Amino acid sequence: MKPLYKGFLIAVLQLVTVSSLGVKLLYDRAHRPRVWIKSAVYDPDLPIRGKYLSLSIEVPAESFTEQPHAQPYYGVPFSPYRCDLVLRSDHLVAVGNEGGEFFANVQRRDNNLLAVINGETAYFLPEHKNGPILRNRGEELWIEATIPRKGPPRPIRLGIKKNGVLTPLSAD
Repeated sequence: MKPLYKGFLIAVLQLVTVSSLGVKLLYDRAHRPRVWIKSAVYDPDLPIRGKYLSLSIEVPAESFTEQPHAQPYYGVPFSPYRCDLVLRSDHLVAVGNEGGEFFANVQRRDNNLLAVINGETAYFLPEHKNGPILRNRGEELWIEATIPRKGPPRPIRLGIKKNGVLTPLSAD
């Protein structure tokens, strides 16, 4: 086989591989469930990744039995639990599991058990757009995300929740 044909074959194989990933992500977005998840910017300053927001997600927690020793992490108590993310009646829930896919910091707020999962979810911003700015203390950052069978939620768009009203941010 001539070198030109070999090069062409390799290029076609690479295009098929990359395209199959894009098709899978589009299929998941069309067929997998979507939910809104409370979020916060976790660490947006990693230069090798470009312009993005690394987000922590905050979800209700279930089935966390024993309390590990809380270790201070930058002044915040951190209790490393393992968990899986499960979709229950249009809400994402962290379920305690020793062999779980994610690490969570489990906290109690207002008699509710919450799991905060840091840095597993990235939202990439268009080059010409700045990230969201929370202007008032009562505003919360939320993401609408596709929930894949495995792996972290895949963000679709951002929203701001204020006074109980969730307003999606415009894409432009």
